[in-house]
Amino acid sequence: MKEPSYASSDKRIIWLDLVKFIAIFMMIAVHCTDNVTPAERSEPWYNLWGSFYGSFMRPAIPLFVMVTGALLLPVRENLSTFYGKRLTRIVVPFLIWSVLYNLFPWITGLLGLSPTVINDFFAWAEPDQSFSGALHHILMIPFNFSLLAVQMWYVYLLIGLYLYMPIFSAWVRQASVREQRFFLLLWFVSLFIPYLREYLTKDLWGTCSWNEFGLLYYFAGLNGYLLLGHYLINNPVNISWSRLIAFGLPVFITGYCITFLGFKSVTAVPGQPVELVELFFTYCSPNVLMMTLPLFLAMQKVKIRSERTRRFAVNISTCTLGIWMSHYLFLGPCYMLVESLPIHTMLKMIVCTILLLSVTWIFVYTVRKSGNIGRWIMG
Repeated sequence: MKEPSYASSDKRIIWLDLVKFIAIFMMIAVHCTDNVTPAERSEPWYNLWGSFYGSFMRPAIPLFVMVTGALLLPVRENLSTFYGKRLTRIVVPFLIWSVLYNLFPWITGLLGLSPTVINDFFAWAEPDQSFSGALHHILMIPFNFSLLAVQMWYVYLLIGLYLYMPIFSAWVRQASVREQRFFLLLWFVSLFIPYLREYLTKDLWGTCSWNEFGLLYYFAGLNGYLLLGHYLINNPVNISWSRLIAFGLPVFITGYCITFLGFKSVTAVPGQPVELVELFFTYCSPNVLMMTLPLFLAMQKVKIRSERTRRFAVNISTCTLGIWMSHYLFLGPCYMLVESLPIHTMLKMIVCTILLLSVTWIFVYTVRKSGNIGRWIMG
């Protein structure tokens, strides 16, 4: 999600900027379907179309991570330079926005607003306007996000990936193509772990009550998407559009059907545990990989000659972190505005996605244009 290290647009890999645009659109779409009132989520009609729309958007995080791996692996700076350059540009806006989100309920109280306004912005948060509540959430920032800043879960993960990359790079730099493929093969097997644990055995490959680090633990997780992004940009798949469509479209549709039908079948039964509800939405799963890989390969073949498209791609690419940080501030109002429209539920979610992305993008772009302080705020 970070701005690439190269500055001039002629040196940029523009199709990767477009991948980031697709990923940020998908992420916004996910939140436009998720962050609604609990009462609406329980409505079968809304849940049907929310599941149908939201299932398309699961590649968002894998695409972001693949772009990171494509641009930054192997890390060429020394440890201190890489951490100083990369982590600072993430941690500073992360802290600023985390504090602001957690102060929001207290600020509404100072303004004399009803506690119900909190849930207009953050549907799932506790409407607590006390300063002690805000302070508690702020003090917990080093440990985890609150329901007022739920999108920050990815920033913790991103920081972890950045901490990991210089160490991982030592292997990537000297690993042969065959060795990288072997790692990716083991990682692919690990994608089945969520389903094996749910439907076969809770304790899998050595995990038990006193050990959570099983057989493929060290090959599992989003680091596989990191390596996959690096691998594909250095070993592009040279096939025609017709062959890519013949291969990629059925793979994407199959992955989507597993995601949608699995999620819908679970949510059709009231009272399911959160872990089961999220099972088929898990990013590190074979079905989500099946959706992500064809998209990445298709974008890798795109040739961008239009200068206007290049400027668009560069602009939104540099704003993605700021959009990620700040969009929850506008999500509730955008949803309430669109919810009143007399249109189909599916159209409401699409309109909400476009509106929220547009409003947040304009906001982030404006703040970034204000100078160095604005870029520190937005990343």
